[in-house]
Amino acid sequence: MSSFDPLELYASAIDTSDYVARIAPLVRRLVPDVGELLDVGAGGGQLGAALRGRGHRWTAIEPSPTMIRRLARLHSPPRIVTEGWQTADVAAHDTVLAATMPAFLDRARPFLERCLAWARRTIVWIVPAHAGPRGLCFAACLPAEWHGEDETPGIDLVLDGLPAASRPHDIAFAEWTFSGVVADVSALAAYLADRLGWSREDERRSLLTTHLVRQAKPDAGGWRLDIPRKSAALVWRQA
Repeated sequence: MSSFDPLELYASAIDTSDYVARIAPLVRRLVPDVGELLDVGAGGGQLGAALRGRGHRWTAIEPSPTMIRRLARLHSPPRIVTEGWQTADVAAHDTVLAATMPAFLDRARPFLERCLAWARRTIVWIVPAHAGPRGLCFAACLPAEWHGEDETPGIDLVLDGLPAASRPHDIAFAEWTFSGVVADVSALAAYLADRLGWSREDERRSLLTTHLVRQAKPDAGGWRLDIPRKSAALVWRQA
């Protein structure tokens, strides 16, 4: 099996993408005064670090040991709560941020209720707004018949999971590019084939490697794979 850590693979790609550069200004426009920030499912903390207000508290709910280590290495790390969102005991914050959380897609209503209990002023969700796979990292580089994922835009699933009275007050969009840099495209191909459950004898393994090599561009860190993305910022404001 490959040595790739799926969470670290995604987080490192966010480091080399223009995600924060595109999303943070959008959120700042919608929420000029973030104040105390609660970052739910903070991941590597890239977006939270860009949005946090100077001198204001920043708390991250993040149960993954991989991401906890990343958060702890930040120049000004947040207070880290290592439980999941269902059980985390956290005081109210001015703004509650949640970006690319699985709970959006299958538990939107209870997740929003939890966020409402934490937010003094504002809730911001960043959700996928493009048609394409959302699970396996780099799946969007593969033909649909290989990855087999549902390609319904995440925003459609989120809004379908909320009652009409709970719809966000504002929705805004930003386009960005998921740019993952890997040292070895063949190693990435082997990792993806393993995650897809392909046997060692599956002839698609060599086809997958060739497919990725054709898409990869030289980069100082090895090889870069670019995937156009679109995200939506959903904003709720407390009365």
